[in-house]
Amino acid sequence: MNKIYSSRGFRVLFLLSVMALIVSFSLCLPSSAQENSAKVTDIEINGNRSISTITVLSKMKTRVGSLYSENIINDDLKRLYLLGYFSDIEISTEDYKDGIKVIINVTERPIVDEVKFNGFRHIRMKEEKLVESVQTRKGRYLDYPALNEDVLELEKIYVKKGFPKSRVEYKVDIDEETNKAIVQFKALEGERTKIKRVYVKGNNRFPDKRILKIIKTKRAWLFGGGILKDEVLEEDIERIRSFYRMEGFSDVEVSYEVKDDPRKPVLYININIQEGRQYFVGSVNFTGNQVISDAEIRDALEFSRPKDIYAADLLERDSFIIQGLYFDRGYIMANVSTATSLNPQTEAIDITYDIVENEIAYVGKIKVRGNIKTKDIVVRREMRLLPGDKFDGEKLRRSKERLGNLGFFEEVSFDTQSSDVSNQRDLVVEVKESKTGTFSFGGGYSTIEDFIGFIEVEQRNFDWRNFPYFTGDGQDLRVRLEAGTVSENLSLSFTEPWLFDYPVSFGFDLYRFSHERESDIGWGYDQTKTGGDIRFGKELSEYIKGKIAYRYDRIDIGDIDPIASNELQSEEGRNNISRIELGLTYDSRNNVFSPSKGILVNTDFNVAGGAFGGDKDFFQFHTGGSKYFPLFKQSVLEVSTRAGIADSFDDATDVPIYERFFAGGGSSIRGYEERMVGPIDAGSKSPLGGNSLLIGSIEYTYPLFDFIRFATFYDVGNVWAKMSDIASSGYKSGVGLGLRIKTPIGPLKLDYGIPL
Repeated sequence: MNKIYSSRGFRVLFLLSVMALIVSFSLCLPSSAQENSAKVTDIEINGNRSISTITVLSKMKTRVGSLYSENIINDDLKRLYLLGYFSDIEISTEDYKDGIKVIINVTERPIVDEVKFNGFRHIRMKEEKLVESVQTRKGRYLDYPALNEDVLELEKIYVKKGFPKSRVEYKVDIDEETNKAIVQFKALEGERTKIKRVYVKGNNRFPDKRILKIIKTKRAWLFGGGILKDEVLEEDIERIRSFYRMEGFSDVEVSYEVKDDPRKPVLYININIQEGRQYFVGSVNFTGNQVISDAEIRDALEFSRPKDIYAADLLERDSFIIQGLYFDRGYIMANVSTATSLNPQTEAIDITYDIVENEIAYVGKIKVRGNIKTKDIVVRREMRLLPGDKFDGEKLRRSKERLGNLGFFEEVSFDTQSSDVSNQRDLVVEVKESKTGTFSFGGGYSTIEDFIGFIEVEQRNFDWRNFPYFTGDGQDLRVRLEAGTVSENLSLSFTEPWLFDYPVSFGFDLYRFSHERESDIGWGYDQTKTGGDIRFGKELSEYIKGKIAYRYDRIDIGDIDPIASNELQSEEGRNNISRIELGLTYDSRNNVFSPSKGILVNTDFNVAGGAFGGDKDFFQFHTGGSKYFPLFKQSVLEVSTRAGIADSFDDATDVPIYERFFAGGGSSIRGYEERMVGPIDAGSKSPLGGNSLLIGSIEYTYPLFDFIRFATFYDVGNVWAKMSDIASSGYKSGVGLGLRIKTPIGPLKLDYGIPL
């Protein structure tokens, strides 16, 4: 019993002792801890001259009337520093009116009043350009870390200009009364240092010239160059590594060293190469492929064939090719990985492509994004893939071509998203709209007319129901007025590509074309044509379109040269032409604006007079085609041909002159005067045109810049008086050079032809 009591007494004594310690500790806490429950009764800001007290208080969470908190004060200190206005901030407290006064003493950073540049002679930059290159500007707060960065930036400019030994320093003068600073950057310029020689060492398999051609760092020569840029030299070393790896030298090591001449301001660069051994492809194997055979995959590979040079960087491209084979069959979730190993017996690299086919994927929803002006339906109706279809790479590529051919979008891309159904993926069509409406005017000179000017309003994505913007439905509207020294043309054209949301196009044209007599350019008479047409078209297949149109023209011919023959004199007067036109077009070009591959064939047949009325009875048949071949470096070879025949019927004796074929000039056989190839009037020496035509052309274009292509061409052909004379006699031909220039108002074509 005594033990029990003593034990209980000990426990009570222990508890009392702990309680006493807690009370003693709480009484000994510092005043700052007790202030956690004190109220802030005032906030005092000192030292601010340019920054208002209200601005400082607005950035603080501590408020008069709130409870004082050390954590909040610390956060306030950080926020005030982040303003960038102050170089020093001190926060203290004192008792005030039954609470705590928070005292904030700030030291404002000086404001830059002027930035000066002294001694910057060699870099030849105007002072405003120097100001743009630094962060320190007039009116900003002085920032010493930014000053140090400015010095480095200015020294980089010297390095780029070929003065790597130049140094820049700064000096700051602060007016204590106004707290404004004058910053002076001073250049300590050294001599211009240029690269004297670039040496290549260790290159046993490739000559120095081949290596030096790869890099951009060049030695100085008569007209410049020779500036050492560290970042460019580093890129050059990586270019050399990539070159060797593409040639099978996977173990290559490349380094460099720069040496200066203590007696002259020149540099020498040594590029050191350790080539290692060259590797070749050994066996190529595939695992996991059941849908596509090994043989079909092998035929598609471009870079990893047995005995080819082994280039690790190209394996990924072949992996994409294999994925493309699966994508074309609907297996868009197929994965391809590669494994390589060195075969000790053959000393070649064996490659294994591990394929996980997964299942066929079908199109779920089709989502259109990025189209602000263009309606979704305009995009959807060009898609060759529909919801529920199996993913098909060829149809997707064709969809992209069709959307690009609209001319409404700068960029078109596709992506997929998961859907609620396991074997479906939503197709996302991302577009970036381009400018489709233009108002343009201009003037110029041509060999056909001394002067020509025009005004044109066009909207290629027109919507007559969308007031007041009139855009978004894919219609085409164009109004053009053109006036030159010898001609005046006015035209209005409208096309609805999908009539009542059916794949049938509808359009009409109204026009008035006039041309004065000018024998120097192949016009022996005045001609005025006034008329219009109504046309319908339909896609008969993916690449074939058909059209039918009715056209009515009133033709006035006058002012024929008095010495002209009776044949030409008989054309004078007014005639009405009423005709029906039929046409077929095959177009598989990858881009209608700048094709690089594909075929375009146009065939037109029209009948005037007869059952359709009018003053003349004749028919015309015209066909033409172009085939485009993509060549190296985005150059293109175009081979084209045109042929036409025409003849009169019933009681008509001949095809009227304004409906005959003409050749010569910029649109046919270049190098000859306009319309001067073919039959010529014996009296006035004016062209009479003919009833048969045959022209062929070969043109090669090479890109010089993004907007300029160089062209060279050869044209050959002729025009014959009678339909039966086609290809019965000799040909005219010409060669020449030209430029193809993209401008905001359309393509510009400049050619110089030489007749052969």
